[in-house]
Amino acid sequence: MKQIEQRNCRPESDTQKYWGVMTFAERFEHVVALILSVVIGVIVLVALWRLIHQVFTLLVLGVLDPLDHKIFQAVFGMIMTLLIAMEFKHSILKVIERQSHIIQVKAVILIAQLALARKFIILDFSSTSAGKLAALGFAVLVLGVVYYLLAREQETAAASHS
Repeated sequence: MKQIEQRNCRPESDTQKYWGVMTFAERFEHVVALILSVVIGVIVLVALWRLIHQVFTLLVLGVLDPLDHKIFQAVFGMIMTLLIAMEFKHSILKVIERQSHIIQVKAVILIAQLALARKFIILDFSSTSAGKLAALGFAVLVLGVVYYLLAREQETAAASHS
């Protein structure tokens, strides 16, 4: 925190530093990532506004009963949607900040796991078939295994480079 207070100018980003030596493809990738980041930022703002409006409306009307599972599902479904969008934006920002060159597969797997968690939160189990529940459960299992294997591969690669 002290370092931030002592700044008298904005630090130069790696993009500004290396723009002159970037290839056309790298510049194109960077511009696309910037545009995606802006679009997702707008989506997050609109979704946040709608969430605030919905909760406020429910409070004013006196309908907000967190123990009512339908309202709970709707509100937390909106919150999870925001979290998914923000995580997706964060993975794109890593590309923009040149912390990684491409969207990392592990980040995509985690976002997919968040999306499935959201699906389970908003799912009405009484009207959902056993087959659909089994398929969603299998998807969670497969994503977990893939994430584990990717993390293990990364650890193995890091150990061999040491």
